[in-house]
Amino acid sequence: MAGASLLVLLDDIAAVLDDVALLTKVAAQKTAGVLGDDLALNSQQVAGVRAEREIPVIWAVAKGSFKNKLILVPAALLTSALLPWLITPLLMVGGAYLCLEGFEKIAHSLLHSKAEDLHDHAELAAAAASSELDLMAFEADKIKGAIRTDFVLSAEIIVIALGTVADAAFITRMAVVAGVAVVMTVGVYGFVACIVKLDDLGFYLCRHPAITTRLRIQHLIGRACLFGAPMLMKFLTVVGTAAMFLVGGGILTHGIPVLHHAIDAAASVVAAWPLGGLLEFLAPLLLNALAGIVAGLACWALITGTSKLRAKPK
Repeated sequence: MAGASLLVLLDDIAAVLDDVALLTKVAAQKTAGVLGDDLALNSQQVAGVRAEREIPVIWAVAKGSFKNKLILVPAALLTSALLPWLITPLLMVGGAYLCLEGFEKIAHSLLHSKAEDLHDHAELAAAAASSELDLMAFEADKIKGAIRTDFVLSAEIIVIALGTVADAAFITRMAVVAGVAVVMTVGVYGFVACIVKLDDLGFYLCRHPAITTRLRIQHLIGRACLFGAPMLMKFLTVVGTAAMFLVGGGILTHGIPVLHHAIDAAASVVAAWPLGGLLEFLAPLLLNALAGIVAGLACWALITGTSKLRAKPK
């Protein structure tokens, strides 16, 4: 009997682990939309920091990110256990916030003047040329700002992951949400460290004259790193913004049954057209993105209008 009970226990554990692995994969796919923006934002946070201080700054932000998740994960799990009805509203708020953040990026690029860009660049240059004491204060401000940004993005990731496994057993929910939190933190900040050091790798590979075939290849790779680092940053920013509309819009349309059914109906209609399989796949993505852009515009207009009304003298 003892042996049989052990086998049953092991079978139950294996089943739970299998569920955890499957749901973690699904949750990771759902939260991946936030990661492009997370990577771009955290990479930009080290702008103006000296090259030899980039990794220590990233490590300090990563430690702050783990502390954020030590607060957010238990809070999310407690909410799912005591107030499960609150998960959907939180998801909707998170989706709206993603759309708002995506639209703010577009508005910033369209409305931000060249003079403001030059002012920001001048501030970074002044910080790089300042004294050691000023640089330490500059780094501390960068780290605090990055940790605040991480808190918001981590909350989005955890709420989305929790919404994915809302109907699972509590132990499965706990394992999935904790697993996603750890994997995302290690993955994001590990990749951020690689991104910010790409230019240093490029300089290192180009340090010797290209007098042999091996050194010429080395130079070619180094120049590719130097040329590719800023392009990668821009690519991540664009992909992150698009992913915000896709993920945020998808959360909002899924939470509004009328829109969700309308998108399903549209996908069914285009499935009968030429290239129907491709169109059936693309239609929900494009409609979710459109819904995200509209929601982002509405939130941005509301917040901007409210701020302007408050700023008017009485």
